[in-house]
Amino acid sequence: MRARWSGFRSPVAGEIERYLTQKRALGRRFRSEERELRLLDRFLVEQPVQATADIRPALLETFLASRPRTRARSYNHLLGTLRRLFAWLVVHGGLAASPLAARPRRETARRVPFLFDVPQARRLLELAGSLPDRHGASLRGPTYRTIFALLYGLGLRVGEVARLYCKHVDLDRWLLVIRETKFSKSRLVPFGPRIADLLAAHLRRRADRVGACGPDTPVFCFRRGAPVSAGTISQTFHALLPRLGLTIPPGVSAPRVHDLRHAFAVGTLLRWYREGIDPAARLHHLSTFLGHVDPASTAVYLTITAELFHEASRRFERFAAPALPEGRP
Repeated sequence: MRARWSGFRSPVAGEIERYLTQKRALGRRFRSEERELRLLDRFLVEQPVQATADIRPALLETFLASRPRTRARSYNHLLGTLRRLFAWLVVHGGLAASPLAARPRRETARRVPFLFDVPQARRLLELAGSLPDRHGASLRGPTYRTIFALLYGLGLRVGEVARLYCKHVDLDRWLLVIRETKFSKSRLVPFGPRIADLLAAHLRRRADRVGACGPDTPVFCFRRGAPVSAGTISQTFHALLPRLGLTIPPGVSAPRVHDLRHAFAVGTLLRWYREGIDPAARLHHLSTFLGHVDPASTAVYLTITAELFHEASRRFERFAAPALPEGRP
């Protein structure tokens, strides 16, 4: 049985706490980073390490080896957490130089997400809407149909949908208020008449079944007024997948609920291409809509599918045609 967490206790306990406090004061949540630093702290206590000066490269190599990470991305995240901590200690006088000598692993291939097209998304919504009620979970079908529609139609993160409260839904101005989401950012997400009708119908059904929706009532909940968790939404999505009969292209990962957000982003870029709009000029609009900190995160979608490459190639051919010799394609 795992011992209950009782606080940082290693020689760098105070520095770790000050480091986390400073990062959170800047608006970072640092939840996964704190979990990794707890592992480091426990390892230093078990060694035992008596002073900060005893933390040497070989010791950190042993720590990294004790936390096996099969995926390069996971290993590099742990390594990056350590690197930033020790860099902070150097800046603040806790160490003369960083003892971390390990290098990141090479990421050989990034995950290629499954992109739902419109018929596949419609089928998913149809199946979700047909889910039967369960004990303590009434309106289960219409609830999940609305949830998946928001994920696909607005590109929301699953946690953002799970944390929606009635006060965050403005049906007069057709806006969702997304509060304190990833990277502790908040944003406004506008929606159109179809989403407006869908949300209004969902809230009416709830009011008819369990009473009016107060400001602090979750938009999506079943038992005891608690919001449906992101994990439960993901489980329901995976339970529906076999019934969709999807064909997974070679090199593409199995569908995840987060892929509905990917499909929204790529679909938006494709629509801009086909309407003659320069996606690069509007990329910061999509970045803001999706809640990305850096437009570079959104730019990844420009290279995620062959269909986007095809549209970009067609646009370049039209642009370059006047300069090509006559008769040359």
